[in-house]
Amino acid sequence: MGKAAAPCGSGAPGPVSLLSAVPCRARRDLPAMSAEPGGRATAAGAGPPAAPGSDTYKGWLFKWTNYLKGYQRRWFVLSNGLLSYYRSSATVRSDGSAWKRVKSTPVPARRMGTQAEMAHTCRGTINLSTAHIDTEDSCNIVLSNGGRTYHLKANSEVERQRWVTALELAKAKAIRMRNNQSDDSGDEEPASQSDKSELHGTLKTLSSKLEDLSTCNDLIAKHGAALQRSLSELENLKLPAESGEKIKAVNERATLFRITSNAMINACRDFLDLAETHSRKWQRALQYEREQRIRLEETIEQLAKQHNSLERACRGAPGLSSSTTGIASTAKGSVQSAKGEASDEDEETEYFDAMEDAPAFITVTADPKHHRRSGSNLSGASEGHPEDWTLEDSVFESSNQSSYNESTCKDLLPKKRRRSRIPDKPNYSLNLWSIMKNCIGKELSKIPMPVNFNEPLSMLQRLTEDLEYHELLDKAAKCESSTEQMCFVAAFSVSSYSTTVHRTAKPFNPLLGETYELDRLEELGFRSLCEQVSHHPPAAAHHVFSTRGWTLWQEITIASKFRGKYLSIMPLGAIHLEFHSSGNHYVWRKVTSTVHNIIVGKLWIDQSGEIEIVNHKSKDKCQLKFTPYSYFSRDVPRKVTGVVSDANGKAHYVMSGTWDEKMECSKIVQSSHGNTSTEGKQKTVYQTLSPKVLWKKYPLPENAENMYFFSDLALTLNEPEERVAPTDSRLRPDQRLMESGRWDEANVEKQRLEEKQRAVRRRREAEAVEALEEGKDYEGYIPLWFERKVDAVTGELICVYKGGYWEAKDKQDWSTCPDIF
Repeated sequence: MGKAAAPCGSGAPGPVSLLSAVPCRARRDLPAMSAEPGGRATAAGAGPPAAPGSDTYKGWLFKWTNYLKGYQRRWFVLSNGLLSYYRSSATVRSDGSAWKRVKSTPVPARRMGTQAEMAHTCRGTINLSTAHIDTEDSCNIVLSNGGRTYHLKANSEVERQRWVTALELAKAKAIRMRNNQSDDSGDEEPASQSDKSELHGTLKTLSSKLEDLSTCNDLIAKHGAALQRSLSELENLKLPAESGEKIKAVNERATLFRITSNAMINACRDFLDLAETHSRKWQRALQYEREQRIRLEETIEQLAKQHNSLERACRGAPGLSSSTTGIASTAKGSVQSAKGEASDEDEETEYFDAMEDAPAFITVTADPKHHRRSGSNLSGASEGHPEDWTLEDSVFESSNQSSYNESTCKDLLPKKRRRSRIPDKPNYSLNLWSIMKNCIGKELSKIPMPVNFNEPLSMLQRLTEDLEYHELLDKAAKCESSTEQMCFVAAFSVSSYSTTVHRTAKPFNPLLGETYELDRLEELGFRSLCEQVSHHPPAAAHHVFSTRGWTLWQEITIASKFRGKYLSIMPLGAIHLEFHSSGNHYVWRKVTSTVHNIIVGKLWIDQSGEIEIVNHKSKDKCQLKFTPYSYFSRDVPRKVTGVVSDANGKAHYVMSGTWDEKMECSKIVQSSHGNTSTEGKQKTVYQTLSPKVLWKKYPLPENAENMYFFSDLALTLNEPEERVAPTDSRLRPDQRLMESGRWDEANVEKQRLEEKQRAVRRRREAEAVEALEEGKDYEGYIPLWFERKVDAVTGELICVYKGGYWEAKDKQDWSTCPDIF
């Protein structure tokens, strides 16, 4: 029971497979093929082997299963753009038909034999039309499609090449078939109506069949119970011994039949529940797509009316390019002529939905200098003068150029020459699961990890790395308008995540009392100091002073949880930023970072959540939304959107971009209330001018993939420097050994440092117990360069810089520093 039919050449009878009628989720119409050694495929009875370009290709490959079993031999079938795999190959006769054994009599079954036997062992299928095919070495093949990845290995390089050729040809053919289907689906409305009626007919037929299945379910249960009772009564009668044994055997078979029937009934009931659940899900998805189509049709109709009115206005305006006055009057007339057709959009406009709905916008391109507002039915919630966008302070204008060639400009400054590379990362293998299986549900900071999971930087240095785009704050300090300044602060808050897109390794947990300084006063105008002020929970205090008009400070506590498949990193604590000249005080908090595919697959990181930046002096706000990645979403990956508004709630700017590439700012001209969304919320449509780039990510240095994907700044953070404090992260021995590629020694040193820290902690706990017994107060650990105070703005107790570090550095007096290394 549950076994496949016996091979054709076997003389022993084989039991009937109860699963032989279960369809494979891949394909049901696979032609009968027999595998040749080496992975070649031969059509049964055809003689010559099938070429890789044929419709069907079969053979044995080794598939990676898990860290316990490693690679396992599996039978792969490539057909119609789908690659499926099974535990074993199908049984095939020489004439192409398959044997199905019932008792001991072989019965040919062309439709049920091979496909059914292959179906009940089908383990998985991958669609090649959207898959990525990669080759790691001479024998390996990697197939990935969304969240599914197959790691395959062939016996030889020749066999691997045959499979790669077959896969590439099948992928190309599948893409062509998909495109043809997409072209066919673009018919007119009658075709869609027929498709709809056909869909309803199919659903109706399916419902009828499910009702029949339910009826059969009841009949089987009813007649099975009656048969069981009759056999029990017959067994109780006084009959000869031989008859009694036969009746007993029949009774046992009836019991077996009833058990099997009950199993089938339960499976049918599960299928019915699953079908009903998915039916509701499909109905919701279909309703959503209908609403999206209606919105798109309304938008296209509106754009067509605008286009028509603009064409009429253009034809009716003589001397369009004769003078600036003529251009302005023509633009004004075009807007007025369009008013009668429910079109109040101007020439250089973009439309953003408000934050409560999924952001979307439409752009109508024209010269922004010619933009004029007319009397309209738009609400005056956020009216502005577009001339201000082109005539305002040069801070915005300079941001476009400096974001692109800032690194070039930096090179022109007289400064100390910094290093531009570190030793390449060694390729050490590690059994990840053996370490992580005992860590599920635990606090990450309490798990002893080898340096194989780390990068040669500490958390203090990663915190300092947020200053890579400090020039955004330099430009913000020059802004006279608080809302313009908010735009640069928002771009700075997003830029701190740009370095994380490829940085999936874990930074070193700082030791208690560990510090890190970054003195760029002469080169870039700022000084930064970090100190680890708590170990459990881990907390770091950070203070930055810039001679270019701003000060930043924060205390960040990292809360992290390992959930088996992903790792959530939740920074707790507020970031404060104050500008010296205006006194504007900004406060915001970081979003959650998630590292996916911790156990199996390629690691990737995502940012999700919302950031609210508040100017506590002017009460301006900026709401930024980090959209989490979704396989089914049509949005741009790593998308960030936001709106900058003043104290009265009036929106001034729209922020848009991605956290790994760039951020743009668009000035809002007008706003209007749009249609009500499916959630019952009313949309606000923002009419804006063309966007300006505030920030763009610097390109990574050459060979970054072998240097932990470090940026130019990250490469210099652990560079040895003189005159730093003896607690500085640059002097940490395990981190330095790892950077040099000596990972085994780094692991030994890391264990020594952690054990030393535990000994110090046990000594403090003993002192606390002793002080308690004597009735004395015990203060515990006191940070060296920071002190705890209640923040006047947020009311929170945070660590702020109390001074003395840079003076101690000038004097080289480090006598108060603890011995932590």
